[in-house]
Amino acid sequence: MLLTPRIRRSRPSVKNVRHRKAALLASAVSVCLLAASAPAKPLGIGDRLFPYLGNPGYDVASYDLSFTYPGTNDKPLQAVTTINATTTSDLDRVNLDFAHGKVESVEVDGRPAAFAGAGEDLVVTPDRPLPRGTWMRITVHHTSDPVAAPGEEGGWVRTSDGLAMANQADAAHLVFPSNDHPSDKAMFTIRVTAPDDYTVVANGLPTGKVRSGRSTTWTYRTRHPMATELAQVSIGRSAVLHRAGPHGLPVRDVVPSADRKALEPWLAKTPEQIAWMESKVGPYPFETYGVLMAQADTGFELETQTLSLFEKDLFTEPAYPKWYVESIMVHELSHQWFGDSVSPRTWSDVWLNEGHATWYEQLYAEETAHKPMADRMKAAYAASDGWRASGGPPALPKAPAPGQKISIFRPNVYDGAALVLYALREEIGNTAFERLERAWVKEHRDGSATTADYVRLASTVAGRDLSGFFQSWLYGEKTPPMPGHPDWKTKTPAQTAPAQKAAVQKAAK
Repeated sequence: MLLTPRIRRSRPSVKNVRHRKAALLASAVSVCLLAASAPAKPLGIGDRLFPYLGNPGYDVASYDLSFTYPGTNDKPLQAVTTINATTTSDLDRVNLDFAHGKVESVEVDGRPAAFAGAGEDLVVTPDRPLPRGTWMRITVHHTSDPVAAPGEEGGWVRTSDGLAMANQADAAHLVFPSNDHPSDKAMFTIRVTAPDDYTVVANGLPTGKVRSGRSTTWTYRTRHPMATELAQVSIGRSAVLHRAGPHGLPVRDVVPSADRKALEPWLAKTPEQIAWMESKVGPYPFETYGVLMAQADTGFELETQTLSLFEKDLFTEPAYPKWYVESIMVHELSHQWFGDSVSPRTWSDVWLNEGHATWYEQLYAEETAHKPMADRMKAAYAASDGWRASGGPPALPKAPAPGQKISIFRPNVYDGAALVLYALREEIGNTAFERLERAWVKEHRDGSATTADYVRLASTVAGRDLSGFFQSWLYGEKTPPMPGHPDWKTKTPAQTAPAQKAAVQKAAK
């Protein structure tokens, strides 16, 4: 995710994005209790930032999502979610994350199961206990509502001509029942039935397109596991443009049909950008890539796996300089390696996503647009103590404000985290740093990893213990001295605010 500065018009502040009110969400889920011996209760895996996100006791292998779009984006979609999973402990009940739809029925292994709502969980009670090591299939018939409850954002994004998804960090369960945490990645099959005048594109590659009457069912399937927060479905009057990327990689972009010619010059840049990223960190990790330019006002761009979400206006607003837009494209592209292929084990590890995406965004601007990284890093260093005070250190971000869960995406996990990588490169040298980056995405491909994993690998590559270095840079209340730059100084927030404002204004010119 990249929260981009907005210069063209006013909009709600970042802190107001995706407000969540638990009471409203709980009431938004309509469920019935068929049978239960004790009240259902919400569970979680104990994530420090989102303690009730995810659920213990099982490991999801695959999701099969089916949606029927009614032809208007202000009415619920009929949906069926099928989850194949293995139990990792004895279970009398199975908790799923789901908070914005009507549940009509639930089956476990083909037999009707009781279900009830608890907080933002759907609690399923099968007709018999599930021992540890059991393969189970849960099928939920439900609606998926694209209209947000008051104060709520995330999940479905209503575009000018249909829908898209924006599920980061905790909103996939506003769309479909799931184990909504990036530590439990799974394969996805996505089926969408829509009127014939709509085009549907989703994560992965198409596997079927069947027309029946006045509707068409589109099917897509991933070839690599994916976190729920990275799911993407585009439904709209869209054009899908195809081109070849490096090594014959299929690249497909999705744009409003009326804008295809105007947007083509931007889309044509993607193959070169993929090749540039491969030169830095190694082979592209997935089966396809593309850009989804949606006519929507989200306030951010998002690295949904194999199909990154962008606001169309980013590419049509003349106030944004060309180099800036291209660097944002690379930011989301680099997430395919850092954040998508290698996902965070916990949300406190989000600096590994955003710090790396910001790093390669800056490196691309330096190499292609002559925007020195050192200048931006020096400015970030000056502001970094203020970022740590307001948002926490990069690897220990403060919890989101009540009802503002997206507020974990603060400067400390963007430029503040990129600053850590800059310090690391200064500490171990560019050759070792580049070797570390390649090793990181290769070793943890298709999995999830922690900050401790990165520290261990960096120490191995450098040939010395770097735990002390990372302890101060990732967890310290104050920013340590920058290796090789003893003249760099931090400033108070009051001192840095004017400079930051001037930098944003300069970048927009």
